[in-house]
Amino acid sequence: MRKKRTRIAIRLAPILVILFGGYRWAYGGEPVTYASTLTAANMLTYKAAGDLLPYAKVMADNQVTAESSSGAPIAIKASEFSDSAPDAQAEKTNDADGESLHWNSDQGWVEWSFDVATAGWYELDIDYMPLPGGNDSVIRGIQIDGKYPFSESQHVELERHWKDAKYPYDRNEIGMQVRPEQVEIAGWNEKAVSDFTTSSEPLLYRLEAGKHTLRLVGNKEKVALRSLTFKPKKAIKTYAEYQTANPAPSREKEWYGNVEGENFLDKSSLMIQTDHWSEPYISPDPKGRTTYNVIGGDRWRNPGEAIEWTINVPADGWYEIDLKAYQNYRNGFKAYRTIEIDGAVPFREMLHYPLRFNGEFTVETIRDKDDKPYRFYLTKGDHRLKMTADASEMQPIQLALNNELQALSDYDRKIRLLTGAYSVSSFDANLDTTRTWDMKKYDPNVEQTMDGFINRLSDIRDYINGVNGIDSDLAEGILSSIDLLKELRKNVDEIPNKIDTFSTIQSNIGTWMTTLTQQSLLLDFITVRTPDTDPGFKVPTAWSRIPYSIKDFARSFYMDYDVSKKNDKDSLTIWVSRGRDYVDLLNEMIDTDFTPKTGIHVNVSLMPNANQLILGNAAGEVPDVALGIGEATPADYAMRDAVEDLSKYPGFEDVAKRFIPGTFRAMAYDGGTYGLPETQNFSVMFYRTDIFDSLGLKAPDTWDDLFTILPTLQENDMTMSYPKADFTTMFFQNGAELYAPNGLKSTLTTPEGMAAFKRWTDLYLKYNLPIDIPAFFQHFRNGDIPIGIADFNTYVQLLVAAPEITGHWKIAPLPGVKQADGTVARWSPQGISAGMIMKKSDNKDEAWKFLQWWTSDEVQAHYAKDIESYYGMEYRWNSANTNAMKTLPWSNEDIAVLREQSKWAKNMPYVPGYYFLSREMDFAWNSTVFDRVPAQEALEKAQTEIQREMDRRQVDFGIKKTDDLHVPQIKKPFNWEESQ
Repeated sequence: MRKKRTRIAIRLAPILVILFGGYRWAYGGEPVTYASTLTAANMLTYKAAGDLLPYAKVMADNQVTAESSSGAPIAIKASEFSDSAPDAQAEKTNDADGESLHWNSDQGWVEWSFDVATAGWYELDIDYMPLPGGNDSVIRGIQIDGKYPFSESQHVELERHWKDAKYPYDRNEIGMQVRPEQVEIAGWNEKAVSDFTTSSEPLLYRLEAGKHTLRLVGNKEKVALRSLTFKPKKAIKTYAEYQTANPAPSREKEWYGNVEGENFLDKSSLMIQTDHWSEPYISPDPKGRTTYNVIGGDRWRNPGEAIEWTINVPADGWYEIDLKAYQNYRNGFKAYRTIEIDGAVPFREMLHYPLRFNGEFTVETIRDKDDKPYRFYLTKGDHRLKMTADASEMQPIQLALNNELQALSDYDRKIRLLTGAYSVSSFDANLDTTRTWDMKKYDPNVEQTMDGFINRLSDIRDYINGVNGIDSDLAEGILSSIDLLKELRKNVDEIPNKIDTFSTIQSNIGTWMTTLTQQSLLLDFITVRTPDTDPGFKVPTAWSRIPYSIKDFARSFYMDYDVSKKNDKDSLTIWVSRGRDYVDLLNEMIDTDFTPKTGIHVNVSLMPNANQLILGNAAGEVPDVALGIGEATPADYAMRDAVEDLSKYPGFEDVAKRFIPGTFRAMAYDGGTYGLPETQNFSVMFYRTDIFDSLGLKAPDTWDDLFTILPTLQENDMTMSYPKADFTTMFFQNGAELYAPNGLKSTLTTPEGMAAFKRWTDLYLKYNLPIDIPAFFQHFRNGDIPIGIADFNTYVQLLVAAPEITGHWKIAPLPGVKQADGTVARWSPQGISAGMIMKKSDNKDEAWKFLQWWTSDEVQAHYAKDIESYYGMEYRWNSANTNAMKTLPWSNEDIAVLREQSKWAKNMPYVPGYYFLSREMDFAWNSTVFDRVPAQEALEKAQTEIQREMDRRQVDFGIKKTDDLHVPQIKKPFNWEESQ
């Protein structure tokens, strides 16, 4: 009876939806069927202020159509450049491939002069070859006559091309597939300049008749250029025209052929990766083993990322193409792919082809909106099928929402300035809600402004639903924001008391906007078949999953999941204090690189808790190598003679050159070095460029500069964030050390130390910085704290989770102290994770070979590249290896800041009793700031307590007063140029 009622309810549901939709339509609500009358051009009316318009707006303003433009191609030989900047290191070469320009840096610019006979819209084809040594795409800006024609022209991508080193994939001793190495496909590539965030077709440049200059501006990676050709815009046929241009269909013999998604020919990004999937009818069936049988998903999501396959057909004729795909990544949104065959889009309908949202793998024929399959005319033999992630349909939404979020932020700031609706002491909501306001007195247009927000957000929501055809998470987020604005609109006098509503709206919409341009799609296989051929493919159902799951469960009782060689007593044992994803990738690299090169087998295990190492050491059960440990751990174990001195091993001096010397202070103890850095953290200054520009301020270079601009910020009810616990930066920048060179005495109360402590406490006593800011990220995002010092995690968070302020913030080196020679000292500790060899290891030589391999330039760069490509920006491996650090996909501007700051790295040394330092400095700070105890008195008391604990621990470790622990002294900043 229950099943019968369920079936009746399912049949009635569409009728109820239609009736409810009709009711809402009749009474002024929204229709359930989203047939938005808004267009992309309507969305583009909401544009941000600025010199450079987005490409979509330029095309809309100039009414550029899909038709061809006139004119002849304009070919430019790259080697015949008219001028270049010295730092471009541009040189003309002549080799087996002919003449070319080798741009041997990622900096500077190169310029060419050319003539245009016929005015028109032209696409720019570039014949290029990325030069060896990089892992990322080549990025260049393109200027015409000294200007960028549109914003997207500032960052044009020339991709590298990659493939798996082998296919089918190898399997290990227990039958698990091993992910192969990714190898670059070297050689020349010809590409029409494109940007799939804004257009499915090549970008167009307007050229008037006469003389012009073309300038490429360096941004990332080195490149060789052979030619640059402006070609008139070429129209792409419609499907009807495509059918007419090819032979008429005839009765085809039944045939189909399959191409596995993972058996690809070429991919444009290392981000694109294969994955393993287990469910009924997946191809191939993993049968209980790790099998890389699908490709893409969240690893094929960024606009412009492309995969190419080879398809083969037995005869000339018309064929249909099926995709077995999974598209369940953005609720309610379609995923778009531009499809090319043999290097060209066959007809216009293959531009940004939509794949509908679906919760399961489905086998779908490429078809039109009426579900009629598209047919492709293919000649006998091999063809190249390419699919490119395409977000151009989302561009109007992105631009419109960005502008609305900016407008909301501006209005939020305006209201706060008008009403003083801040809580400066804590920067949390602490408003006097009993106070009444007459908002029209402060802002006569407040009602019109609120109506404008509501109407524009409603328009954007209608457009989103019109594009998707169904509701989506983003549309619901906008709807809830509209409801909040309507509540404010009912009584505008309540706005100052509910000012946080604007921040809530920005956060709600911004959360969904982070995924707006993502076009995730997971692919199992591609089928090419003659029309009406039924390959008989099946997709999983609830009933098919039950026996499949039972079979998988049964396998777990008899299948071998243990790699016997790795559990050999002679194998190297490594414990890693990191997440499973990091360990899995390390295992793969060991299997494919370290073990084949050295013959050393390795057993890698997770170490969920660092205490496991302490307990294991006490019990005599320790690994050979520990990775991912805190920076104080090597010195802690060295004091107890439980870890190896790496400086005694062969080749140590060469290995040490891989790192910034200042970070080794944390690894050193009593003349030895007991660990190697793996990753580094950094503190830099973040600042909101939009707010600084509006106030006429510049990013401070020194602390004196900061104290100069701070009153202006505070006059505008803003302030700065400084991490209260960071006293070491102040001490090091003011020339103070925490311990004597022999490591036996605390030296806090030197004149330099006193000056540093006073400056540290004055930040809160004299300059009134907020003492505790629980969420600097959110305040920075809102704009009420437009400047602050934070670490790498904040950098990643802002890139990933704050799209509404993209382009409105930058990083800069820490404010420093100007020296007599004019340099600015920016000394600061740089948090690290480390690796070390245990004293009780029976495989010390093999362990040292592993650490040499693991910290090498190539391995660190490879690991950093793969972990980010597999799991995204959030997993960025910020390697401590200076050469590997440069290979990460930083922007030029950001890497320049990081290099400037990291050269001033000076980590705290660890000596017996070091743990008392942070505690006593915290007590001293509290005494001075809260209890108003004189700074000198508070610091002297702290030094006394620290020295007492140091003396006690020195006795425990048998250290005499005449001993010397040889604390490394770092006097000069790291020289990046000499390190090269």
